[in-house]
Amino acid sequence: MEWQKIRQNYPNQWLIVEALQAHTDTSQHRCLDKLAVIEPCANGKTAMQNYRLLHHQYPEREFYFVHTSRDELDIEERHWLGVRKHHAVAITR
Repeated sequence: MEWQKIRQNYPNQWLIVEALQAHTDTSQHRCLDKLAVIEPCANGKTAMQNYRLLHHQYPEREFYFVHTSRDELDIEERHWLGVRKHHAVAITR
């Protein structure tokens, strides 16, 4: 589903969405072409907590928590340096 259609169906709500089709443009912004609504949430705090749980459970999937009051999704892609704790590999000698 496209963002404008989601905004119509879920007015003024916090949502957790998953990017089903997405790409990065030349200015390092993530363009979410096709989205799925995973869960409507009561408030921003709940949305963030549930997002973290989903992200931890399914790290390979592309989840976001957003509010439908936004006309456009402006998501800047960040490149992480280093290793996340739960993906770290211990090297023993």
